[in-house]
Amino acid sequence: MVVFLIRTGIYLASAALGIWVASLLLDDMHLKAAGFIIAVVVYALAQWILTPFIMKMTRRYANAFIGGVGLVSAFVGLLLASLIGDGLTIDGVSTWILATLIVWLVTALATLVLPLIFLRNRVEDEPRRK
Repeated sequence: MVVFLIRTGIYLASAALGIWVASLLLDDMHLKAAGFIIAVVVYALAQWILTPFIMKMTRRYANAFIGGVGLVSAFVGLLLASLIGDGLTIDGVSTWILATLIVWLVTALATLVLPLIFLRNRVEDEPRRK
């Protein structure tokens, strides 16, 4: 249960980091502090729910596009996060494309690196407990 909570925290942190970095790099992507948490939670939930669905549909109907599933789910997650609440606004087609790429890349990197940082201590402590 503890590992599940840590992984959930890492997933939310990586989503927050991705959205925040994209908002820093893109002039037409705006975050409001009051709605940031809602935007992150909506984005993370959308990704968590939609990625398996999009993967299944891609395998069934367009096998050649399987590599783009993460990008599609990142776009849909950003779209839903911008529609629900007023914490996130994205203006312009190029900003949508770049925001999707940046959030997808930062989130992917963060979900690889953050577990190494936070779960490493747990692995290092295991031999001492025995």
